[in-house]
Amino acid sequence: MQRLQAFKYELMPNGEQVRKMRQFAGMARFVFNRGLALQNARFEAGEKKLGYAALCKELTGWRNSTETLWLKGAPIHPLQQSLKDLERAYANFFAKRADLPRFKKKGRRDSFRYPDPKQIKLDQGNRRLYLPKLGWLRFRKSREVLGTVKNVTVSQSGGRWFVSIQTEREVDVPSPKGGAVGIDMGVTRFATLSDGAHLAPLNSFKTHQAALRKAQRSLSRKTRFSNNWKKAKARVQKLQARIANARRDTLHKASATISQSHALVVLEDLQVGNMSRSASGSVEQPGRNVRAKSGLNRSILDQGWFEFRRQLDYKLAWRGAHLVVVPAQNTSRTCPECGHVAAENRRSQARFACVECGFEANADHVGAINVLRAGHARLACEVSGAARPPAAGTHRSDSGAAVGCA
Repeated sequence: MQRLQAFKYELMPNGEQVRKMRQFAGMARFVFNRGLALQNARFEAGEKKLGYAALCKELTGWRNSTETLWLKGAPIHPLQQSLKDLERAYANFFAKRADLPRFKKKGRRDSFRYPDPKQIKLDQGNRRLYLPKLGWLRFRKSREVLGTVKNVTVSQSGGRWFVSIQTEREVDVPSPKGGAVGIDMGVTRFATLSDGAHLAPLNSFKTHQAALRKAQRSLSRKTRFSNNWKKAKARVQKLQARIANARRDTLHKASATISQSHALVVLEDLQVGNMSRSASGSVEQPGRNVRAKSGLNRSILDQGWFEFRRQLDYKLAWRGAHLVVVPAQNTSRTCPECGHVAAENRRSQARFACVECGFEANADHVGAINVLRAGHARLACEVSGAARPPAAGTHRSDSGAAVGCA
């Protein structure tokens, strides 16, 4: 099996290299925005959208134009990759996987990518990397880079520069270890497993919320683009990076632990966007309990449920295991003993008490048990329908029931 894997490290550039990386990121952003503006203008004029090859021809004209001659200061491949990103954004939009592409803003996800491995030199012994027009860049080597280098992405986050080296290598698919487990995601408990174990939430944003609010308030009082404003903005970015890094680290540790000890993992298909939608309403129909719902929305988004699911998906596939996703309807209202479904079964956020048979347990644990049963039912339907076991990776269900075939 061929494994594509990225290895991310912090760069240690000198002053000249930092200036060049800022310029290259700005040029890549300019090319993306100009290409998007061109596509919007063609759409308003009733003309057909340009493809990637046609946009690259436009890029050649921009680089040779006297108005944008400064684009020649950056290597051509990263600029072309910006247009490829734009083409991919439109493809995701037409496939209804994302919204319409929007213009990029300075300072948000600044990055550029080198796609040609022939132009990249990796010297792991001396912890350095050679990139066109940047020269040799030193990086903090925390682990070995495994496989053949395919492309390199340079990005900025929290005032620091990072390099992500994507590689490809051939690996043997191991036999999955462990049994099956269902997971119920929550806020009070981040993840409750059907075997009774549970993971406590990190609540990274909540931990730093007071400090972040103070830093943002200080930023709002500064004159825009002044030196003090830039310093205050850097403090806000540093806090936001710390929040994101802590959350990402926790999710990686949790997903790695679960994927290493289970051959089958079943998750609820949670619609995070709908669950965290604002309850403010409109002037004609104002929302109710808006303050409480806002706090719940922050707690939901602070957990990183979708990122946890994404990490589980590829880590399980690497180990030959499977991830199954089932609908979340009634998983916390169904009694695992008698099968009775009622909203009254869940007396509170943490307590489950069946009104039919009297069974009592933790509500999250009950939800995890029902999720696992729904996953087994889903697999049974797929095997009986296709006469073969499921492929490694995510299985999305079109069924509206928690248990049973569609």
